[in-house]
Amino acid sequence: MDNLLYRDEVFEIVGAAMEVHTELGNGFLEAVYQESFEIELALRKIPFESQKRLDLFYKGVELKKEYIVDFVCYGKIIVEIKALERLTNIEYAQIINYLKATKLKVGVLINFCSKGKLEW
Repeated sequence: MDNLLYRDEVFEIVGAAMEVHTELGNGFLEAVYQESFEIELALRKIPFESQKRLDLFYKGVELKKEYIVDFVCYGKIIVEIKALERLTNIEYAQIINYLKATKLKVGVLINFCSKGKLEW
């Protein structure tokens, strides 16, 4: 894990998610985790934008459709949160597409409802 890009920032983000999971446990809707995670990021003074709109392009032409990511932290890390029993290839593909669309290099996928533990 020493070669993880933005290692310290990712660990700060995951630490905030762990605190939310410790406080709430699993079983809530994603919207509850979204709001709680925003509060925890602010308490830890982690810079973030919530519900960030991403412009999409095809061959240099801006599309009318846009993505909305859950968070962009530190201006360079996409954070997508879920409240699912388990993550599937759909969720992994979603964050990979967000990274492609933004040209950002790091994404963190966090699942608050995975069999009693935080999945990231």
